[in-house]
Amino acid sequence: MTDPPYYDAVPYADLSDFFYVWLRRTVGDLHPELFGSPLTPKAEECVVNPAAKKDKAYFESTMQRALADARRVLADDGIGVVVFAHKSTAGWEAMLRALVDAGWVITGSWPIDTEMGSRLRARNSAALASSVHLACRPRTSREVGDWRDVLEELPRRVGEWLPRLAQEGIVGADAIFACLGPALEVFSRYAAVERPSGEPVDLGEYLEHVWAAVARQALSVIFEGADASGFEEDGRLTAMWLWTLFAGATAVPEGEADAEAEGDGSDEEDDDGEDDGGETSSNGHPGAYALDFDTARKIAQGLGVDLEVASRAGGVVAVRGETARLLTVRERERHLFGAAKGETPSPSTRRRQGKLALNEAGSKPQGRAPLASPPSAASAESDFTPGRTVLDRLHQAMLLFAQGRTDAMRRLLVDEGAGTDVRFWRLAQALSALYPRQSEEKRWIDGVMASRRMFRL
Repeated sequence: MTDPPYYDAVPYADLSDFFYVWLRRTVGDLHPELFGSPLTPKAEECVVNPAAKKDKAYFESTMQRALADARRVLADDGIGVVVFAHKSTAGWEAMLRALVDAGWVITGSWPIDTEMGSRLRARNSAALASSVHLACRPRTSREVGDWRDVLEELPRRVGEWLPRLAQEGIVGADAIFACLGPALEVFSRYAAVERPSGEPVDLGEYLEHVWAAVARQALSVIFEGADASGFEEDGRLTAMWLWTLFAGATAVPEGEADAEAEGDGSDEEDDDGEDDGGETSSNGHPGAYALDFDTARKIAQGLGVDLEVASRAGGVVAVRGETARLLTVRERERHLFGAAKGETPSPSTRRRQGKLALNEAGSKPQGRAPLASPPSAASAESDFTPGRTVLDRLHQAMLLFAQGRTDAMRRLLVDEGAGTDVRFWRLAQALSALYPRQSEEKRWIDGVMASRRMFRL
């Protein structure tokens, strides 16, 4: 059992110097063979450190040599466990590749809470709270696998595991990660996997199929007939994020999520201190879609998504301290349309508009304030470009429906072809089943789905 270095997460040798210099002064004369150098040796340290010219390739090759020696000393019927925790997908791929190349068969992967939430490193930071324990067996066969057979077995293996995990109460991000071990066994039990042409298949390519298979099966656990085969990264992440919340994973308490969201420019506050009254998302605040960072990290890694990339401008996630939050559709509006023109007012803005009308007219406004000011014909037709991904286009359609811009919806769905893409409606169906029943996202997406018949798509 080993807990190897975590890629580029910790500068182990540099941290050791802090203690080493004092140990050298106090007990160096008792153990001269251990304290011969003024600082700790760093040349062979197995980490990614650009300053020391140690890149991903160096980490993989060095880790592979260490794991190969572990394989050498273990009996053929023995068991190995590798503990690993890292935030980036690149770190995980490097570790998995080193294991496979070193002659190991990965058979299980279990996320286990290992860190104290009260430790100093975890305070107000996106620190890891758990480590994934990879159960491995020595590979004794030199058989070469057929790529077609591997792809055929993968969905069967994942299909066997996810329902079993759900029955035992393992859901959400933990279920996603727990499926990686059985899925990797299909690939790693072979000395190599080749296409019919003899071309070798890289582990990274196989992992792409694993993410898709896990996403597809996870959705089918929630509702029958789901198909995630065409989902892009942002669509898979959004669906799995909502599934984790829906399945009862540990969400950030509403008060904490609200506190984390303050000051990041993502939500508005009434002049009189009123809250948004339950209209922005499932519980009246964007924080309703918040998870603790570690849970979000496991979801993203289990789907092959880099959480850091997903949280950049234009992404679907916001990370702040110990909280990661799935952005509401309203929050993505400026990115999706590129300008404030025709923006959907927040509930607090609509109330302020109503108060202004009351002050000006001296009487209560008749009816509810309109959702958005009617845009001009020109702006309705020319003020946006169809989104890059299916999720972007779906979010655009939801916002256009909320604003009552039927002509712009027709242009997006019919003229631009967004509504002729079968993935658009698959994703819409999936998210409709996953969004909280009382959320505005649920109302909007159902409205978009209802327009399909009107536009004859």
